[in-house]
Amino acid sequence: MGKLVRDKIPEIIKNDGKKPVVQILSDEEYLTELDKKLNEEVAEYQADKSLEEMADIVEVLFAICEARGHSVEELMQMRETKREKRGGFKDRIYWVGNEE
Repeated sequence: MGKLVRDKIPEIIKNDGKKPVVQILSDEEYLTELDKKLNEEVAEYQADKSLEEMADIVEVLFAICEARGHSVEELMQMRETKREKRGGFKDRIYWVGNEE
């Protein structure tokens, strides 16, 4: 039943009068659970399209980035490099295919 939670969740549970049972994950377990968490957060975003769920996705992506040995700054630079080379999605272009 367990799942990866934000760092302050055990404290919040304690403040609610309950006793959380937690464990610290190994690096491998952490990466596995981050991938699961990303899927969970994307599904939640798909269900309600809220800004809050978008923020959760970004938080998980940042954690994955750092867990894999990269900085958030490196991630943002890679984003910008790709954007400069291939563009973003602002123009709403939908590729249908090529003419024969």
